[in-house]
Amino acid sequence: MKLYKVRQHLISNSLTDLSAAVYHQLDNLNIRVPQGDVAITAGSRGISNIATITRAAGDWLRRHGANPFIVPCMGSHNGATAAGQRNMVESLGITEAAMNMEIRSGMAVVKLGTVSTGDVYMDRFCYNAAGVLVLNRIKLHTCFSGPVQSGLMKMMVVGMGKIRSAETFHNTPSPKMKDMLMEMGRMILGSGKILGGLAILEDGFEQTAEIHALHSDEIGEKEPYLLKRHRYYFPCLPVDDLNVLVVGAIGKTYSGTGMDTNVIGFRGVKGFEDLVKPEIRIIAALSLSEASQGNAIGVGLADFITRRLRDAIDEEKTFINVFTTGDMERAKIPATLPTDEILIRRIRERYGDRRWMFIPNTRHLDNLYVSEDLIDEVGGHPLCDVDPDPVELTFKKGCLQLIFK
Repeated sequence: MKLYKVRQHLISNSLTDLSAAVYHQLDNLNIRVPQGDVAITAGSRGISNIATITRAAGDWLRRHGANPFIVPCMGSHNGATAAGQRNMVESLGITEAAMNMEIRSGMAVVKLGTVSTGDVYMDRFCYNAAGVLVLNRIKLHTCFSGPVQSGLMKMMVVGMGKIRSAETFHNTPSPKMKDMLMEMGRMILGSGKILGGLAILEDGFEQTAEIHALHSDEIGEKEPYLLKRHRYYFPCLPVDDLNVLVVGAIGKTYSGTGMDTNVIGFRGVKGFEDLVKPEIRIIAALSLSEASQGNAIGVGLADFITRRLRDAIDEEKTFINVFTTGDMERAKIPATLPTDEILIRRIRERYGDRRWMFIPNTRHLDNLYVSEDLIDEVGGHPLCDVDPDPVELTFKKGCLQLIFK
């Protein structure tokens, strides 16, 4: 099979001085900083420059008389254990030495109240602090649509609530999640513990493009605007109709569902309306990112996987994360073939060589490959350039050899 490399001209708007941007935003927030312990939230996502931004937020709080510390806030991720969640944030560069802050990791929570689907909780370290600075990236959610999706509200509801609030939230049917997120979020904001939020927007190359500090009273009103800003940067596939999509790697660092459902056009939530585009008939996933530490949530969104991906799965971590969300389709193990080479050969035997696309993962879409029949279609896309010279589909020890840089 001949493949052609495609370069997407995604939107680039990276900030040059991240610490200065954090200080400027927090200075303009005009909040009264408590002279005591202040928690900063840390999640499990692969957010670009997250260590630098977190360190700057802590330094700013310290300059204003607070004693900042970090709380891993990631719902049921990494085994839903204190040690597992601490290990996750440390793997992102958020260590006590690098941050000059203590990490307080635990799964104990305090009940704040009850909503229609269950109880709402807050991490005990956050609850016992004089205040909480909520830090997270704003982006599209992989399970539902709405004015507020993945961002500050979700960090408060699912992240700070640990597995208990995560269960409450995910017990809600997907079409109603947007309403439940706001209901639970309002209860948390009403606790008086939230000082404000530090919202991160990334450009098309996953670099920090914007940082916004929001007062606690502004989060519910202004986060929808920031989600619209995110849509401006969000990269998509340049084709809406594919026979086969080959994804080099899945993992939590690329998306909360391993593969971003907004990219592949498939949420995999049984019984509920799905996305209408792109339409992709077959999805093959070749590996699991090492940074995901065995959590293979979303593996069930693929139709085929390799043995090396299957062998990298930590079944307990994956089960806990998927079981908490309730979307068990995402944990199902697809048809498994020994190597990349055999997997691709068998798909070609059944589905032919037309309308294929290869991407490294669903987060990095600036460089990709397409089959020969897609040249004219992709070449007509305003954001795309197609290399004139094809490359052959090659393998080394059964592993696909494509250069995505």
